[in-house]
Amino acid sequence: MRESILKRVAVSRNVLTMLVALWLMLTMNLPFWRSVWQGVGGMSNDSPLFLLSLPLFVWIWLYVLLSLLAWGRLTKPVLGGLVLVSAGASYFMNCYGIVIDYNMLTNMLQTDVAEATELLNGRLLLWLLLLGVLPALLISRMPTRPLTWRRELAGKLGSMAVLLGVFAVLVMSQYQPYASLIRNHREVRLMLVPSNVVGAVHGYLKRELAAPAVLEVVGADAHRISAVSTQHRPRVTLLVVGETARAANFSLNGYARPTNPELAKRDVINYPQASSCGTATAVSVPCMFQDLGRADYKDSMAGNREGMLDVLQRAGVDVLWRDNNSGCKGACDRVPNEDVSHLNLAQFCADGECHDEALLHNLQAYLDGLTRDTVVVLHMKGSHGPAYYKRYPAAFERFTPVCKEVQLDRCDTASIVNAYDNSLLYTDHVLAATIDLLRSNAARLDTAMLYMSDHGESLGEHGMYLHGVPYAMAPSEQTHVPMVLWFSDGMQRSSGISADCLRQQAGQPVSQDNLFHSVIGLMGVRTSVYQPQLDIFRGCMPATVAQQVERSELRVD
Repeated sequence: MRESILKRVAVSRNVLTMLVALWLMLTMNLPFWRSVWQGVGGMSNDSPLFLLSLPLFVWIWLYVLLSLLAWGRLTKPVLGGLVLVSAGASYFMNCYGIVIDYNMLTNMLQTDVAEATELLNGRLLLWLLLLGVLPALLISRMPTRPLTWRRELAGKLGSMAVLLGVFAVLVMSQYQPYASLIRNHREVRLMLVPSNVVGAVHGYLKRELAAPAVLEVVGADAHRISAVSTQHRPRVTLLVVGETARAANFSLNGYARPTNPELAKRDVINYPQASSCGTATAVSVPCMFQDLGRADYKDSMAGNREGMLDVLQRAGVDVLWRDNNSGCKGACDRVPNEDVSHLNLAQFCADGECHDEALLHNLQAYLDGLTRDTVVVLHMKGSHGPAYYKRYPAAFERFTPVCKEVQLDRCDTASIVNAYDNSLLYTDHVLAATIDLLRSNAARLDTAMLYMSDHGESLGEHGMYLHGVPYAMAPSEQTHVPMVLWFSDGMQRSSGISADCLRQQAGQPVSQDNLFHSVIGLMGVRTSVYQPQLDIFRGCMPATVAQQVERSELRVD
């Protein structure tokens, strides 16, 4: 009896694929349908046939995609796995307004355990259970009719051919509205689950496999100039790489709240028009340490091409990377580096992570031992979300109430902004403490601090949270970043760079493209890859100093 019932409900693997495609279209793609509906004008669209064709268009697309991925006995495992992955993707797209491409996938894969666990919650688990686990179990138990491989192949190819024909008819008959939708709303291709996930995986693997096996050397001719090599006081630059700070919420840039009260008292030079190389750490951090700039940077270069720190080290400048984040993404692979994120420091660390003041721990002892010019990079935890409230000590919770949910869509905008602004207030304190530390060493060292965030953050604008949106479609909140400079009197004298001149020019647009050339220029390093037009300090040297630098070609061992 049971066998006869199973025979009656049994379906072919091809039909099962069709049913899964229908499930994915109906349950996993609310953000996609919302974006499409807005893009075509909703009910105001004057082509009812076009509106009616959209679900069929998407269903055929998903069916063909699943058919190409799922074959033979692997059909059920592949379909079940895709349903699980799709459920996870749809959750984050619904809750945080993100889109998924290879950059977002790279960012996810490079997220450390602590950051990943912040995203775990009961709602996510329930979502995965209802939309992923249970349907995957149903797929695994669904009886299928046994067919010879020839009949199964013929059925699959025949179905694909017929539906692709229907697909072509839909596109040709409604070409103008489809072309307009894709051309004017390119983001929709990154919102259709699971084709966006498949595309992201393909893009990621393509770039990983295409990465050169041999490390590409940059600035092999790097050397010191005599104007710097003959000085007697070590020149020290602290390069502070921020995390997820957006310029819009820096009071130095005109934000109404006092999020930078301490920096405002430190005579810093603020750059209000600074932009990032990417919208995620995995892109921005390696890119900002390269000489090429955003236009020519490729993801494969992160671990296979030398950058700023390699060039500095080759020229005889000491280098140190101190990290309180999820790593340097390849930028510090060949130089001394320290991870302070797991130090056992009661005053700074708790529950498996450290606040950013840990980056300054024992830094004075390091400075005491310096005898040569040095660049120290401090990689902050900054304002990494969604748990902004964890990024600062309790004493800095001045804007209340704060959102203490990782599901940001459950909080009102004001409480999200409060928590985020508190994290910036703490960043302000850490930067001010860094300046004070450098200033206390003025009798022996010529010092400077340059702070720049890796990317910005969305706090609910346009329904978006967090970051990682593809650069071409990213809102300014994710690409407009803060940049702050402080120069000691000694650094101004030894470099000949006028802080007043820098302040006058600070209103001009700058970007992370300037970082490589500005830092190696400040440290007196010259190489064929150095581009003086991208050095923000170059134009603020007196003519006599600039001429001396140009004439100087002395190499230093």
